[in-house]
Amino acid sequence: MRTHISTTPFGRRPMTLGMISSQVTARAVPKDVTVHKWHVFQDIKDARIALGATDRALAILDALLSFHPDTALYGDSELIVWPSNEQLIRRANGMPPTTLRRHLAVLVECGLIIRRDSPNGKRFARKGQGGEIEQAYGFDISPIVARAEEFKDLAEAVRSEKKAFRLVKERLTICRRDIVKMIDAGIEEGVPANWGRVQQAYQAIVGQIPRTAPRQTLEAIAEELEGLWAEVREALESFIKTQKVDANESRNGRHIQNSKPESKFESESGLGNEEEAGANVADTDNVRSLPKRELPLGIVLDACPNMLWLVKGGSGIRNWREFLAAAEVARPAMGVSPSAWEEARTAMGEQQAAITVAAIYQRQDQINSAGGYLRSLTDRAKAGKFSVWPMVMALLRAKLDASKTTGTGAESAAVDLETAGKVVRTESRLEISDALRRSLDRPGRGS
Repeated sequence: MRTHISTTPFGRRPMTLGMISSQVTARAVPKDVTVHKWHVFQDIKDARIALGATDRALAILDALLSFHPDTALYGDSELIVWPSNEQLIRRANGMPPTTLRRHLAVLVECGLIIRRDSPNGKRFARKGQGGEIEQAYGFDISPIVARAEEFKDLAEAVRSEKKAFRLVKERLTICRRDIVKMIDAGIEEGVPANWGRVQQAYQAIVGQIPRTAPRQTLEAIAEELEGLWAEVREALESFIKTQKVDANESRNGRHIQNSKPESKFESESGLGNEEEAGANVADTDNVRSLPKRELPLGIVLDACPNMLWLVKGGSGIRNWREFLAAAEVARPAMGVSPSAWEEARTAMGEQQAAITVAAIYQRQDQINSAGGYLRSLTDRAKAGKFSVWPMVMALLRAKLDASKTTGTGAESAAVDLETAGKVVRTESRLEISDALRRSLDRPGRGS
């Protein structure tokens, strides 16, 4: 008595060593072994790449397992199923017959099933008088039981590798984020370091990360990044410790240095005696006495000639628009962060912020941290205690003094300084502080 005759055509199928190996393994399965077929199937799904199985092939295996009525598979039980191609196609969510045959062959090659062909190549089961199956021809799923431990080990290895890969990706993400934040903090807080070199080192390491890479490659890159992370962290922590020591010494009257020093720009008189140093404080407190008129572009360029180096082609700066463009180039060159620049533009106005950046760029060799100093000036501008006038006039006065020493350009520098001074003095509606007037009328200004 036959049941469930398939329409699979009879024909010769090649025998491979893989098939023979699967058959040997299936015959060697212990009789007392019991497995949960869907647990084993999950292990096979996780280890499918290692096994060489395809997603379509696993969809067919899922369908084949569903034709066995029991969830628990025993080593001593009959483990052959004989569905027709039409039944398999329906349970495998539909696929062309040629695709079905191709992926059935994949399952056989991977050793996940064994073909038990009848003499005519059809799939069927022969039952006895009591209704028990005496002989079945179709697909033997005994490898699911025989290789259950192997599938489990493979799946565990794949899961461990996926976890390790995920962890190294997380290491890279966290390390990259922390380094960028620490570099920004170092620049903004005025930590003395070669931040340009640090940024270049960071970009060089990050540039090694390919779009797709094995875990070992990512781990090597992560180790490099963590080394850079440690260097940046050490620089910041050392600076914090130094600041604490300086703060303690300052309370004892032995202040050593300030990480954000007051620039000579605020008043050249700050370089003189104690009376003139007091005048510097008075100038800061009387910013409202300075003229509201904008500085002429020519005077600013005479005070900050280094800005001309930033113009492509050496064509010079002809208007404020080109001056602002040059300031945009000077900012990153000095390590000033975008946030510090944006804050300065908001507090001072775009043109005044650009003049401030130009003045800092002119004397950047005398400033420990351009970004930190710009933030300090921004805070003062917010409080109404900052103007670009003293910075530019201090630069003009320094240019005049240098010209006297070298004997060249003294007349031009004196004219520029005199012009700026006249603007201040002719603002009749303003009250000019005595300290600022003493600074402008200092002997030798126009000589």
